[in-house]
Amino acid sequence: MTARYRPRTRDELDPAQRMLHDRIVDGPRRAEASVVPITDADGRLLGPFGPMTIAPVVGDAVQGVGAALRFASTMDARTKEASILLVAARRRCVYEWVLHHDAARAAGVPADAVALLRAGTVPTGIDAETDAALVVVDRLLAASALADEEYTSALAALGEVVLAELVWLVGYYSMLALALAVFDPPLGEGVADPWTGGG
Repeated sequence: MTARYRPRTRDELDPAQRMLHDRIVDGPRRAEASVVPITDADGRLLGPFGPMTIAPVVGDAVQGVGAALRFASTMDARTKEASILLVAARRRCVYEWVLHHDAARAAGVPADAVALLRAGTVPTGIDAETDAALVVVDRLLAASALADEEYTSALAALGEVVLAELVWLVGYYSMLALALAVFDPPLGEGVADPWTGGG
């Protein structure tokens, strides 16, 4: 099956879409573009970023949330990347998994923990914050809420700011997984499904 969304070159976009394209390409993600490509060789946005240009006003707000989570969050990088992997695994989002796998390893998520995350299982023994965060992510993905005792425990372990960032992270990466499943854009060269033996 061919992709539902056909990525467009910058010249094919209308002025509002071009502004969003440029904001994504020239924003904070640019520093990681050699590791996490956001465009193909012709400048077409990859992954969820192309579909964000369909409705550019909303797409701009969405990409802004992602940039804040990635580049301005107070959350420890290991906690953040392990949490993203758990969302990706539970949502079976190939793009998120592939793009964040190496970042998680670089942030210190052990290989055995990554293997458990890939299976959708919550590992333990990474570090106190990451372990507590993954319990929260697990509950949010399973129940879309925290019971009172879970909230109290999460607040004590993570603090209010990190807990809030974690809630937004789960929502944001779940939203990206949904958009990728609906629009099915091409994911770029070398992106293989980690759940079918391809990556």
